[in-house]
Amino acid sequence: MPKQYTPEVKGRAVTYVLDRLDRYKSVYGACQDLAPKLSIGAESLRRWVVQTQVDAGDSTDPPARNSPRIKALKAKVKYLEETNEILRQSAIFFS
Repeated sequence: MPKQYTPEVKGRAVTYVLDRLDRYKSVYGACQDLAPKLSIGAESLRRWVVQTQVDAGDSTDPPARNSPRIKALKAKVKYLEETNEILRQSAIFFS
């Protein structure tokens, strides 16, 4: 059964990681190193930190910033692939 942490514990743990984040290459690395010291699972801590960054608007996650643009580009790629398939079939038919 998963442990239940109080919001105060989560907040202190996230603050602890964010204060020391500049010493590490990534959030993952920081959480892997600091989680055992806090007696918290590394993945749980990482998710809390990432969620806090997203809530604060500090996330560097490209899909979080460019989600509408990525969706539009994927739709355009799908349309162009369908068009290319139609042109291939037409070329086969007329040859």
